[in-house]
Amino acid sequence: MRYEHVDTTVLDAGALLALALAGRAVVPPVDEAPAEAPVGAWSSADGAVRLEIKTDGTYAGKVLGRKRPARGTYRLDGGTLNLCDDSGLHTPVRVGRGVLEMAGHRLGRAA
Repeated sequence: MRYEHVDTTVLDAGALLALALAGRAVVPPVDEAPAEAPVGAWSSADGAVRLEIKTDGTYAGKVLGRKRPARGTYRLDGGTLNLCDDSGLHTPVRVGRGVLEMAGHRLGRAA
């Protein structure tokens, strides 16, 4: 079995999130599954991550330090919002009450 090794001592939060947006994040299950997708604008407290979830089943996002903006489609599966980037990469996002959790970042509703 082959294990990938990422030396996190040389990566900042933006770089780690970029790795997570490449489909490597593991998201724990939630207690309650939301009835519908958390449509709207979301942002991390430090502004490093922004995510806009649209009613048409698409999303757009920005990650500090990432050259290419994240965009694609999403699917709600229980308490997880599965993002599928245009390049085919997948990112699971835990949906909680008033918060989204992805790759160690907590996103709240953007003002």
